[in-house]
Amino acid sequence: MKIPVTVIGGYLGAGKTTLINHMLRSANGLRLAILVNEFGDLAIDQDLIEAQNDGVMAISGGCVCCAYGNDMIGALEDMRDATPAFDHILIEASGVALPASIMTTVGMVYGLRPDATIVLADVEQIRKNARHKFLHDTILAQLEQADLLLLTKTDLVDASVVEDVKDWLSTVAPIARSLPIANGEIALEALIGAIPFAQRRPMENVTHKSVFDSIVITPDHNIDPQALGEAFANDPTITRAKGFVQTATGTALIHVVGSRYAFDLLDDHHSLGVVCIGIKGEFDPSNAEKHMRHAERTDA
Repeated sequence: MKIPVTVIGGYLGAGKTTLINHMLRSANGLRLAILVNEFGDLAIDQDLIEAQNDGVMAISGGCVCCAYGNDMIGALEDMRDATPAFDHILIEASGVALPASIMTTVGMVYGLRPDATIVLADVEQIRKNARHKFLHDTILAQLEQADLLLLTKTDLVDASVVEDVKDWLSTVAPIARSLPIANGEIALEALIGAIPFAQRRPMENVTHKSVFDSIVITPDHNIDPQALGEAFANDPTITRAKGFVQTATGTALIHVVGSRYAFDLLDDHHSLGVVCIGIKGEFDPSNAEKHMRHAERTDA
């Protein structure tokens, strides 16, 4: 099965390092590989680092951080071929990089699958930076290329400012989902999806995850993966959906991020179930179940 790759972008100071450190602390057994241009670009918390040698930093929990320098494809191939295999690869884009160009590179590497493009936006600075005559084009391009927009440093401003920025982003990047976060804390499942999905329980009793609701749906019939992907992607209350369904010809892995979806037809069998995640108060699990029922193929 192909390894999913997520690109994390955003202008300088948006909070990418804080987010990645939080993701590493929340990995909970998932093996994550972090790719950065240079180690100096990403300050991994010292208590997470177990060893560092020849461009590879070993991190507690079986995760690693790798500096790719001028050879991103080579670094991606090394991560793809690692034993034991990584569950997910994260690429931290530089502050002025365009995520779409990085995802194009990912698509060139056999055995990897482009997943979400996540762009961070500092609610205090993003509109000011977007008006800067030298930064304007870069900032807007980064935002437009996002599947998920994480609004950072929301604890430093009034709630009205956060809402104003969300409204502005809805015009700049209308396809992306916008999620406010503080201190880089967000449920890991909302960013990369957890494995195995069918064994997950809905998120509960964790303070920083309480902004989300989730449901795991196990279908009773064969599913049309394209119909299901389209339905989830067109539902603005679903932030993330990922999991395995049975089709007329085998098993399919469905992954939905914001309004983008894809599915892979697999040769081997997996436990069936799809986890759907959305913001509490907006997400209605019964709608997700309805989408699943409408995608059933009882005649297959």
